[in-house]
Amino acid sequence: MNAITVKNLTKKFKEATVLDNISMDFEKGKVHGLIGQNGSGKTMLIKCICGIVPYKIGEIRVNGKIIGKDIDIPTNIGVIIETPGFLPNYSGFNNLKLLANISNKIGKDEIKNAIKSVGLNPDDKQHVGKYSLDMRRRLGLAQAIMEDPEMLILDEPMNGLDKNGVKDMGQYLLDLKAQGKTILIASHSTEDIDVLCDTVCKMDKGKLVKIR
Repeated sequence: MNAITVKNLTKKFKEATVLDNISMDFEKGKVHGLIGQNGSGKTMLIKCICGIVPYKIGEIRVNGKIIGKDIDIPTNIGVIIETPGFLPNYSGFNNLKLLANISNKIGKDEIKNAIKSVGLNPDDKQHVGKYSLDMRRRLGLAQAIMEDPEMLILDEPMNGLDKNGVKDMGQYLLDLKAQGKTILIASHSTEDIDVLCDTVCKMDKGKLVKIR
């Protein structure tokens, strides 16, 4: 069964075609890679899938529901798009607690476990404004997984991570796959995608081609 189905999706801004008649299925329980350089359209595709950017031509289904028709934003997914925005004068835990309070699905224990799982200390009082980029990236992943979503959509999750961070992130994503999670990763790094992903697609000038 497919977690995401994209059919004949086209997205234009004035005269520019950013997504050009894209059709692709992303099967449940697998790690899917989306490679492409900056400006290739991969981030725009992710934003459409997540309901952040509306579309008029084509169709996107997430878990069987049509985005923009059945639902505006897909449920039960964790998302990282670009650099996560956190309040710089709050600790990592307090940032995630504020975000968790919006849906009120989880408590302190789940938040702390998510922070621990990405290699950070949930009791660290240091403000996020003083975090390294590696630490911010890890906290972003903790935010994405803290409510135990069925699916993760991650845009450039390895950006800003040091060598150990890349290794840790890769292993953690494989662990999530082993738990049955569906993961879609967009990256400009072919190496990251090759190691982690079951399927690989390439975006170039708004067109999508399946490589494997």
